[in-house]
Amino acid sequence: QVQLVESGGGLVQAGGSLRLSCAASGSIFRINVMGWYRQAPGKQRELVALIISGGTTTYADSAKGRFTISRDNAKNTVYLEMNSLKPEDTAVYYCNANVRPTPRPYEYDYWGQGTQVTVSS
Repeated sequence: QVQLVESGGGLVQAGGSLRLSCAASGSIFRINVMGWYRQAPGKQRELVALIISGGTTTYADSAKGRFTISRDNAKNTVYLEMNSLKPEDTAVYYCNANVRPTPRPYEYDYWGQGTQVTVSS
């Protein structure tokens, strides 16, 4: 089993910054993709940013230019630096990891429990 533990959420004023962290632990041979998703009340969960093991990143249009995703492969940890936050960024942010638990070619998706980010106007 693999556990993802997020931290760093909270309440911030518009224009402020937050840094989210997500640490993976458990049976891990390799983590292929790590990412952040978010879900606002009454809306579907949506992609915020992804980063693959080699460092290539993908961002939602809403995150481009404001958010930066990074990872520390040695620590199995992914980060999301969020700047110039807006009230519409308010959501529960979830960490996701695509993990290969053993050298065998099978991967599984895991989710964190979510961390609340609230941006006040």
